[in-house]
Amino acid sequence: MRCLNLFLPKLLLMVAVIHLVDAAAANAQQFSFAGKRQKDAINFTMVRNLVIVPLYINGKGPFNFILDTGVGPMIITDTTLVKSLDLKNLRPIKINGLGKGVEIDAFLSGDIAAKIGRATISNMPAAILKEDIFGLSSYVGTRIYGLLGHSFFNSFIVELKYANKRLLFNLPGTKKKIRGEKIPVQIINSKPYINIDIETAELGKVTAKMVVDNGASHAISLETYEEKPFPAPSNAIQANLGVGLSGPISGSIGRIPLVHLGSFTMKDVITSYPIYSDVAAKTYLRGRNGNLGADILSRFNIIFDYAGEAMYVRQNQYYKRPFEHDMSGIEFFMEEIDKKRFFISRIEANSPAEQSGLMPEDEILTINFVRTSKLSLNDITRIFRSEDGKPVFISVYRNGSVLIRLIKLKKRI
Repeated sequence: MRCLNLFLPKLLLMVAVIHLVDAAAANAQQFSFAGKRQKDAINFTMVRNLVIVPLYINGKGPFNFILDTGVGPMIITDTTLVKSLDLKNLRPIKINGLGKGVEIDAFLSGDIAAKIGRATISNMPAAILKEDIFGLSSYVGTRIYGLLGHSFFNSFIVELKYANKRLLFNLPGTKKKIRGEKIPVQIINSKPYINIDIETAELGKVTAKMVVDNGASHAISLETYEEKPFPAPSNAIQANLGVGLSGPISGSIGRIPLVHLGSFTMKDVITSYPIYSDVAAKTYLRGRNGNLGADILSRFNIIFDYAGEAMYVRQNQYYKRPFEHDMSGIEFFMEEIDKKRFFISRIEANSPAEQSGLMPEDEILTINFVRTSKLSLNDITRIFRSEDGKPVFISVYRNGSVLIRLIKLKKRI
């Protein structure tokens, strides 16, 4: 488990195309309400920009799932569900993913009956990974069982109110006043695509075709331009961008001067540039330029209307939040078995953390003399992104000893 988590601190949930060709997938039902009910609303939890919802499966739960526009069929990442739900008639399948590895093994089930709020679905196809390669629970600090995507968004008009962590969903055709600026959407391979305008020093103003992926915690990822690697800025830094279904994804991180989403303009946006062979060269991704993630999407309250091929955006209280990258050079994850514990998974080269002597596998005990047991993942992330030049005291446990280190945060991009 520990070695898998080395790839997680900047999770890139760009999930594979799954070739589901059996009748269960072709005839999948949609979520619906019983009786005359037409709408519902639930609260969600947000960690590292990801939307976490409670889902009941086959009458059991709730299980925490990430609500993710970037996936098609449901993906179950926690294999313990196979036994606890007594799933049978599992068919072995192969999944092609993004990353340096090869195909991975999974199972296909058509025995899933799910419930979210008061909406239910039966005979929903789901891919069940034989191994939890994402380690989502460590990344968000609470147990995550999988990803819920197209089957939910395709069933309703879905409103994500990021500002107050509220999920509203109603049946298409229901009388509802839709507020926000309309952005045209194309649904391709069960995922929403939009066009945005970006301005870079290398290419000038470019219209980019992006998959809308609120299950990716980054702001924006640019993969390809005219079937070549998208040019990164000269001051970009090398980085581990996360993990795909087939392994780690490497690349660089820089800034784009301007990103235009409809009439909204965002400046100095943190941008990921995956290595071309790891991501863009995958044949099933051709025809798109990149991925629009939750660090941008969470700055809006968004309505997704798949049936109407549109999404509607209204800026919220997070809109003017500056885009910041980690200034410490520490990538970390959380384990919670008997108690909450934080570990360093990776140290970026030439970073304040490397210069201070911190190392992978160090357990973080305190930050600025506050025990990490009293901090959340979001708290620590905010500290490490807080202010250029700010001193941060960190104590770690290593090989039986407690070490105290001082790092000075540095804005590297």
